[in-house]
Amino acid sequence: MRSHLETPILKKAEEIFQALKTITDLFPEDNEHLKYIKLNLLEDSLMMQAKISGAEAVKLYDIKMENAAIIRKAAKDILVTGNTLKMFDFEDAKYYKIIRSLIEEFKIIFIEWVEGFNPKHFIVDDWGLFNPPGISRDYVQRDDELNFLHEDDCE
Repeated sequence: MRSHLETPILKKAEEIFQALKTITDLFPEDNEHLKYIKLNLLEDSLMMQAKISGAEAVKLYDIKMENAAIIRKAAKDILVTGNTLKMFDFEDAKYYKIIRSLIEEFKIIFIEWVEGFNPKHFIVDDWGLFNPPGISRDYVQRDDELNFLHEDDCE
């Protein structure tokens, strides 16, 4: 069985982090705005990796989807933040196109990854936000729908 550390999505997230680290290391140290932006970018990138690992470690559909939503937000925040670099006088903002390209590659992997979540592995989310398609927050779950909780596989 392949470790979640070897998954394409986690490898791409790590690649994004390394590229962000390289680019943000070019930020002038005397620019307080860029220091703050650097922290946010690296935090978003690390959050993506942590939430991928979290989603890979569980079977529950709602937890996987919750992590996926956080990953999507972090990736979108990374994209949007790139728009502010010129405004804060980062001379090498042109390099951010590398990040945009990596995020686009990540998005394709992400979509396929989310499509692989097993919607039968769910416990009703009574908040109604991350239930599988067709399952409402007041859905009455049958015992046989919870059989996956006793399986040894780590899907």
